[in-house]
Amino acid sequence: MERNTGKPGFLRNFLVRLILFFVSIIAIRFAYLVTLRGESCDLGDFCFFSVPENLNFVTGVGQLSKPSSAIISTGEKSSPVTPQKLPGLWATDGFQKAVRFYSSAFQDLISEGVLSPNFKVLCVDTQMGSDVFALNDIGVKDSIGIFKKASEPLVISGQGFNQPFNDETFDFVFSGGGMIEKSSRPGDLSTEIARTLKPEGFLVVHTGSTDEYSFNSFLALFNCCKLVKSREIQGFDSEIPLIREIVMQKISGNGYSQQILGRQEDNSGANSINKCSVPGHKLELIRKAEPIIDEEPKKPWITLKKNIQNIKYLPSMADISFKQRYVYVDVGARSYGSSIVSWFKKQYPKQNKTFEIYAIEADRIFHKEYKNKKGVTLLPYAAWVRNESLFFEINQGPAHKNTEKGGGMGRIRPVQSSGGSVSVGDVDEIQGFDFAEWLKNAVSERDYVVMKMDIEGTEFDLIPRLFETGAICLIDEIFLECHYNRWQKCCPGERSSKYQKTYGQCLDLLTSLRAGGVLVHQWW
Repeated sequence: MERNTGKPGFLRNFLVRLILFFVSIIAIRFAYLVTLRGESCDLGDFCFFSVPENLNFVTGVGQLSKPSSAIISTGEKSSPVTPQKLPGLWATDGFQKAVRFYSSAFQDLISEGVLSPNFKVLCVDTQMGSDVFALNDIGVKDSIGIFKKASEPLVISGQGFNQPFNDETFDFVFSGGGMIEKSSRPGDLSTEIARTLKPEGFLVVHTGSTDEYSFNSFLALFNCCKLVKSREIQGFDSEIPLIREIVMQKISGNGYSQQILGRQEDNSGANSINKCSVPGHKLELIRKAEPIIDEEPKKPWITLKKNIQNIKYLPSMADISFKQRYVYVDVGARSYGSSIVSWFKKQYPKQNKTFEIYAIEADRIFHKEYKNKKGVTLLPYAAWVRNESLFFEINQGPAHKNTEKGGGMGRIRPVQSSGGSVSVGDVDEIQGFDFAEWLKNAVSERDYVVMKMDIEGTEFDLIPRLFETGAICLIDEIFLECHYNRWQKCCPGERSSKYQKTYGQCLDLLTSLRAGGVLVHQWW
């Protein structure tokens, strides 16, 4: 009688195939770890992307003032302690490409005496740490990066504008990838870099901004340092194809540098009381701006309004990065929905910058609109040449429109000139303030300041005052409605009786502003 051997043979074959299946899984996993992830780089020299030989991982760096994660320090001569696991990111093509680029750039800086293998180095706002890796690869061992999210062991958690290091910790600070112009707090970032950089230490920045306006803004922002050199180099990715490398050196002590390239020393063509020394890059922007309308418009309510389409805004001609703050001042703001919302918020090209807004409006009827408006500060006074009480008069045009709801335009005049005559309902006593002095206290030359001015003829008092005090130097761009005895829309052949100035006088005012280095546009 024959034995039944079919069942044991079936089980044997099943077990063999099962074992082979698990062996295959293990082999595939091993191949993946070795070739793609680099998980076994510490076991041999068969990885696609090697780690610098002396890359050590310890806790602490020099003068850390706050506890932090494990970071790089390779000053010890003992055998390196290699980690059990290395990030797979290091094996990617993008990371390797960035490392090769930074290695070449840093080697150039070493040959020029800007960087040394003995330096303590900080890389600011470096997301992946390819610059830190490159520094270690070329022998600059004491290097660390910071970013809001850690990428250990190269990058610890921290913010460039709030660094976890003591004063004067680093010999060399680097910022690449155009990160400084992307910062939401560039003023605080520059202050922190100045704080943690040693005297005579070097700051090197790679930026994608290559125009002269942004370059001079950068020099003003980092006035703790003096310019050593600047050059343009080819980038390593499509995001920043052309890079401007800026090398700065911190000034010893508490001094600061005020250096603007192409500064114009001769202002003979400007207003005689202009206290600004106008740099050449600002004059070049003015030359590129739309021309001022020389001939008086027959229908100004049409011509001037259409002219807004021809305006060449400063941010459309230059990069406005590297400013400490961004400020919009609306002088004669009227309602919140007027020029602030309908024009500035919707039409002005802000390059993704967040602006602080100041609304200056003397007419009380508009004040309630500004309650609880985030990011807007209301100054409920009249912009004037000094601090004093004024009469605020609601002007009615030839059509005598009802102005009880704020439909008229307000005009101010000193109390002394009123002769004691007050028209109830049309004139109100208000407080005027020295606008030029306020502006000098509110902003600085390191800020980006754009202004709209519509103040019913008072511009002929305020503009000369801005020149006289030097406050005009703080304004980057101004939109000015100049009031004159224009032709009336309602009454053909008649001029406005509200204003005594002529269009020729407005033309002189606008021309003097541009000659004085102010980018001014005609407002309507």
